[in-house]
Amino acid sequence: MESKYRLGPHVSRFTFRALPPLPRRSPRSSTLLLRRKGEEATSRLTRNISSFQGSAPVIHDTAFIDDSARVIGDVLVGEGVSIWPMAVVRADEAATVIGKGSAILDLSLLESPAGLPVAIGEGSIISHGAIVHGASIASGVLVGAGAMVLDNAVVGEGSIVAAGAVVTPRTVIPPNSLVLGSPGRVARATTLEERQGVTKQARGLFRKSRAYLAEP
Repeated sequence: MESKYRLGPHVSRFTFRALPPLPRRSPRSSTLLLRRKGEEATSRLTRNISSFQGSAPVIHDTAFIDDSARVIGDVLVGEGVSIWPMAVVRADEAATVIGKGSAILDLSLLESPAGLPVAIGEGSIISHGAIVHGASIASGVLVGAGAMVLDNAVVGEGSIVAAGAVVTPRTVIPPNSLVLGSPGRVARATTLEERQGVTKQARGLFRKSRAYLAEP
């Protein structure tokens, strides 16, 4: 599903291929089903997937969430998403939406502070130890290990935020950009090979997550 996140006129040209924000609901609704374009998502509350102040995570039936990861509050997890060991998705003040086929890797953090929702597009990778704090990541993006994308920043489609780079608040990264350094700066355009590499890695993580789901 495609939805355009209208985050302001400076980013209106970006299309984020992600599911729309989930509605608020009673924390007691642990078997709520949502249907969108024939797909099914389920609110399934467990010890590591929990509601907060009336908002419960809604998780597509095909998503993989490791038992050691934490998913809290107003979170919508799309089709084929994978959330890996010790990752934290905390949406206790604003919504978080993770689009189809994206991977949230080990020890990473997605946090949505008040008024600053997090949006992750389709087929993006938030790598090991990375932080996305109140920011928007378009489709086909790699946020490298230990990188940070901070409040109201926007990373355009097909971009790579290199390991350890810091995208400072309110920064808008154009599509197909390689970002290096702290504060992060666009060093050059990403190559077709690099963008295809991100897609290949995202698909590999999806396949690996199927193997984890198959484990007893």
